[in-house]
Amino acid sequence: MKKNQTSTTALGIALNRALESERPADERIIFDPYARQMAPDWMYWMMKFFTAIGYGEMRGPGVQAFLTARERYVDDALQTALSEGAQQVVILGAGYDSRAYRFPEFTRGVTVFEVDHPATQADKLAKLGRIFGKIPAHVIFVAVDFEIQSLEERLVVCGYRPDLKTFFIWQGVVYYLDPSSVDSTLSFIRRCSGPGSSVIFDYMYRSTFDGVTGHGELSSLRRYRRFTGEGLKFAIPDGQVAAFLEARGFTGVKDVGAQELKELYFQGKNSSRRVAGGYGIVSATVL
Repeated sequence: MKKNQTSTTALGIALNRALESERPADERIIFDPYARQMAPDWMYWMMKFFTAIGYGEMRGPGVQAFLTARERYVDDALQTALSEGAQQVVILGAGYDSRAYRFPEFTRGVTVFEVDHPATQADKLAKLGRIFGKIPAHVIFVAVDFEIQSLEERLVVCGYRPDLKTFFIWQGVVYYLDPSSVDSTLSFIRRCSGPGSSVIFDYMYRSTFDGVTGHGELSSLRRYRRFTGEGLKFAIPDGQVAAFLEARGFTGVKDVGAQELKELYFQGKNSSRRVAGGYGIVSATVL
């Protein structure tokens, strides 16, 4: 991402939540009452128009459904983590994520740390101020410029406690990191979190990244990289994510892909919605 520019990708993800939230209650997979307020009107109407004419589905068949299912799957995983005693939540690359404001459990003693680039975070803070008047007390914003600052140092300075059971959400981020950054973040999670801590993140299969399977949206992402500053850098070989995480000190790996997400969320009235393959969502626990 460019140094003083908010994340275009994060805005698009918020708008995907907004459009899904407008579906009838018995059809929508997620409901986010704040997503619509996170992006400018022109971007909302443009995305709504392109979705209505089917352009997005034509460019990336099943991608919007995958993004929607990813939101719901991470929501469900967060709900489970909270019910199992997570004491703090860290959202890495939070963007315009709204979970800290949608889950009532966070008003009962669980702290949320939203970690992101300073430019995107400043824009989000301004929007949250307009929505809520003031930032909820259970949310701590951790601005990190990874070129010059350490995630570990910034979190600890902001009140993060390495001894507590922590749930890390790392959604829509690893695609854009170099392998060493992925490794260093996983190392931090393993070293600096309490017993029973866990992480959930989504990733791209290596075959997708390499273009073995056709994905139109990847061509668009690569084409517009010079405008967004967000280029694809990381993928995990197909079927190897469990070995990847176990080698880095994690256990209890659970990996889901398009078929599992389709079975979980797209039945009944949603059965015709296609979920893009080539991506996975994985969770694991610190050893």
